[in-house]
Amino acid sequence: MNYSQNPLIRFLNIEIPLGDSISITPRSILIILFAFIITWLVLKAIKKIVHKTLADEAKIKFKSIFSFFNYFVYIVVTLVTIDTLGIDLTGFYAASAALLVGVGLALQTFIQDIISGVFIIADQAVHVGDIIQIDGQIGKVENIKLRTTRAVTRDNKVLIIPNHMFLTKILYNWTENGALIRESVSVGVAYNSDVEFIQKSLIKLALDHPLIHKENKPFVLFEDFGDNALKFTIVFSMSNSFNLHKLKSDLRFAINKFFKENNIDIPFPQRTVTITNNKYQ
Repeated sequence: MNYSQNPLIRFLNIEIPLGDSISITPRSILIILFAFIITWLVLKAIKKIVHKTLADEAKIKFKSIFSFFNYFVYIVVTLVTIDTLGIDLTGFYAASAALLVGVGLALQTFIQDIISGVFIIADQAVHVGDIIQIDGQIGKVENIKLRTTRAVTRDNKVLIIPNHMFLTKILYNWTENGALIRESVSVGVAYNSDVEFIQKSLIKLALDHPLIHKENKPFVLFEDFGDNALKFTIVFSMSNSFNLHKLKSDLRFAINKFFKENNIDIPFPQRTVTITNNKYQ
């Protein structure tokens, strides 16, 4: 049988010109599509198998890493497939060189974001679920994409952070060293107060709060002899750092209520001004 006379074979081998020196056939298009389908199925299977072996927290981190891996695999498959089919892209590269330079300059920040995203994954500086502070904003990381990272603030607003900011701004990762963070609340009391009683009371008030870590016992610092008050700071540890503002507010309410019930004064700044009336002769 002469396959060259087969209409289907002839159709599949029709060369479609894409430029002066570039052409592609329907057969090549089908092979490329087939390669992409196989790649998609393999990646999907790998993702499913790995997911079964990971804990819930690790699954969230794996999702971000795997998204970058997907892009890399598809690029490699595309280049290998084109090379295997013998499609010469030299002319295309030469013709588009000037265009690519112009586009590259216009998309400089875009490319910087993508490269920064790769560095974020490689350095493991930020993970999904981390609580971060960057450029004065605090949020919980929801996902890390190729160009941007999304985080949710305490008031449920979504922060869309260009990835290059992680390399150009100072980043605080509140959960890098574990879930526990150390925080404090300060208060001033009158000079005639019983400092030992203040110390014990502040520790008890802190331990009564459900979000304050009990094993890392809170402690009190006698900070200074102020102009109008003795200054104390209650230092405590907590695991749910995303609720830090609420916890501090609760603790201040509790301290204020306890001090009123026990006649402990919280002094305020005051100045005594003496006016003398001098008569000059």
